[in-house]
Amino acid sequence: MMADKDDILLNSREVAFLLDLSPDTVNEFARRNILPAFKKGRQWRFRKRDIASFKRHMRGVNVAA
Repeated sequence: MMADKDDILLNSREVAFLLDLSPDTVNEFARRNILPAFKKGRQWRFRKRDIASFKRHMRGVNVAA
């Protein structure tokens, strides 16, 4: 069975691009459990669906501010 397309794994650079952040900030967010992530070797990996919901949440927070 093919993996669900929302289960695509992204690296820090790709997430940084999607969220308009620096890769360092993305890694820091991962370390501090702000962004859901897991380590694969020495690199952080992010599920695309987690990043999408984080993005929606951030938009909601920004609208409320």
